[in-house]
Amino acid sequence: MIISELEKITINLGPMDLGQIDLLVDQGFYTTRSDFIRIAIRRQLDSHSEEIKEFKHTKYFAFGVIAFDRDRLVQAKEENAKLDIKIVGALIVSNDVTKELAEETFGSIRIFGIIRAPEPVKKWLMEMNGKK
Repeated sequence: MIISELEKITINLGPMDLGQIDLLVDQGFYTTRSDFIRIAIRRQLDSHSEEIKEFKHTKYFAFGVIAFDRDRLVQAKEENAKLDIKIVGALIVSNDVTKELAEETFGSIRIFGIIRAPEPVKKWLMEMNGKK
């Protein structure tokens, strides 16, 4: 596995946990504390791999314009995905998108700006966005 960039994090451990990690490092099971922690994290992520795969919310956050056409929404529906959108600007939904398709594919919606969509879709999106 090639890792081009690592992110540094800070964690707090109690003296017993840290002591046990140090003992395992001292006995040669791990090269460093960081090695132990990375391996433990990978094991936890592996144990939740199915849940991670099931997480099918695609998040969009943008300043500007986001446009969705029917093909993109049908693809999301086929993938059982929900689209969570937060935008400052404009959301444009093509005229061939039905309210039913929008309801099946859009998850959470937060729009600071304008919505351009077929009238039933626009009305539903505005309701979802907390605007009447």
